[in-house]
Amino acid sequence: MNQTTDTIVLVHGLWMTPRSWTDWVARYEAKGYRVIAPAYPGFEIEVEELRKNPEVIAKLTVPETVDHLAGIIGNLDTAPIIMGHSFGGTLTQLLLARGLGSAGVVVNSAPTEGVRVTPLSQAKSLLPALKNPANFHRAVGFTPEEFHYAFTNTLSREDSDVAWEKYSIPAPGNWVWAYGLLANLTPGRQETWVDYSKDRAPLLFIGGEKDHIMPPSVNKSNAKHYAKSPALTEYHEFAGRDHWTCAAPGWEEVADYALGWATEHAGTRRLVQGDTT
Repeated sequence: MNQTTDTIVLVHGLWMTPRSWTDWVARYEAKGYRVIAPAYPGFEIEVEELRKNPEVIAKLTVPETVDHLAGIIGNLDTAPIIMGHSFGGTLTQLLLARGLGSAGVVVNSAPTEGVRVTPLSQAKSLLPALKNPANFHRAVGFTPEEFHYAFTNTLSREDSDVAWEKYSIPAPGNWVWAYGLLANLTPGRQETWVDYSKDRAPLLFIGGEKDHIMPPSVNKSNAKHYAKSPALTEYHEFAGRDHWTCAAPGWEEVADYALGWATEHAGTRRLVQGDTT
């Protein structure tokens, strides 16, 4: 029998803040859910202020962020549904691997360690951050043109520029390197490593047909890595959608599908909240 949950945790991705979840928060709250959209540590200030304080972004680490989010989730009364977009999808996978959550949904997820599929459009999207090794220690942003290609390629340039101005911030360069190159080239377990054979909460991957930066092939490969896990793992693809699926026109269909799947499967697991055995 499925476990009832009244809480949804929304984890934002790189180049974004919790502001990117504004529409989803309102929609889920209207359905009676308690919705939490936590910022990464130090990202609690507004987009405009973060652009003025790139050092806050540049110094942030993946383990620090996972610990921060795990602390928030672990203090909840019940195991929530966890949803993550882009690198928030990677973080969601890391949180589920810790035994947290009643169900997980990752939208246009960045990959965890071991996913070696790198389509040309992904390489082009990440080039602004990866073209200079010095960017590993910097906060790296997209120009409006780069943002249009990587995030909002199904929108007009005019609409894309509006989204860039309202939502886009720089990203920690070391994070981009972590899933772009280092995770698969450096010996030993890296920051985005998960045990693909372990049991955990049910997990849905949502891909967008037109996504340039995290194309469907990346999400399909990531999902297939869990083949040996006893936990439920599924993949669903939306036609014609780009990476900006959380706010691009038609986002409601994606939000409703994610919630419907998560509520159907929440609690169908053997582990309990916080169990890491």
